[in-house]
Amino acid sequence: MKLKQSLSLLAALAVSATTLAWEPSGRVECIAPADPGGGWDFTCRSVGQVLEELDLVPGNVQTTNMAGAGGGVAFAHTVSKRGEDDQLLVAASTATTTRLAQQQFPGMNAGMVKWVGALGADYGIIAVANDSEYQNLNELMDALKEDPRSVKFAGGSANGGWDHLKALIAAKAAGVENLPRIPYLSYNNGGEAMTQVIGGHVDAFTGDISEATGFIESGDLRVLAVLAEERLPGRLSDIPTAREQGIDALGPNWRGFYMPADADPEAQEYWVAAIDELYASEEWEAVMARNGLIPFHPPANEFESFVTDQVADIEQLSREIGLLR
Repeated sequence: MKLKQSLSLLAALAVSATTLAWEPSGRVECIAPADPGGGWDFTCRSVGQVLEELDLVPGNVQTTNMAGAGGGVAFAHTVSKRGEDDQLLVAASTATTTRLAQQQFPGMNAGMVKWVGALGADYGIIAVANDSEYQNLNELMDALKEDPRSVKFAGGSANGGWDHLKALIAAKAAGVENLPRIPYLSYNNGGEAMTQVIGGHVDAFTGDISEATGFIESGDLRVLAVLAEERLPGRLSDIPTAREQGIDALGPNWRGFYMPADADPEAQEYWVAAIDELYASEEWEAVMARNGLIPFHPPANEFESFVTDQVADIEQLSREIGLLR
């Protein structure tokens, strides 16, 4: 028994020594590849706050908003100018892998960064202003079937990005033809897109539940459908799924991070472990509950392959609906 206890103590000390081999010092930066108000901004700011609460960083996490090219500006900046930065995290999501899949980051690919981990998934929604004529998803899709150009969508990703794809996935599942003719207006973030919908300038919003919660709670935005397997828990449980309206459309969007590929391997290990610890915390559980995130956290040794596989799947989908040749 004593020998077993001694071995366990030595193993714990070894793990502790490895964990403490590198720790962040000074300023930690999180780049949100969009203007304030969208999903990437939410990821940086909410994760940064919990990292601070758990004492996993020495001070505040600085969020830097770096909009442009659907995340391409931040990706290129990370690869070309910050390639060895140990204290840099960059918010990512299915929108990031979508742009990579569609070759929208010229000369770059998913292997040029280190994929740190995911902290939950955010389901896509299709929503309208509270006073919209469309009362459910089928009414909106019927309008598209009659004339694909009759409904204008707005989203926070670029044309052909993940927000755009979610609208097309739903339309395709509903039997709408001529998908490329459906109007989609791209804005720098989801907040700006929702403002245009609420203001009556655009018919419908396509985005994620977490970025829309404030507008939903204020009564300005009405969600026609969440693109999930089943209804979301808690206060979001009154939102119907597309599936229960007879439209088999799913649109999960994971939220997580990448970091420079050439950073110190021990720094990469630290951030992977930090994300693991954060994901398991009560503080992050509360953030997920408040913002409609669902559990999604692939093991560290599987996340890289998950990203690679998702890029391949989205590339195929983009070809099927004519967004990529």
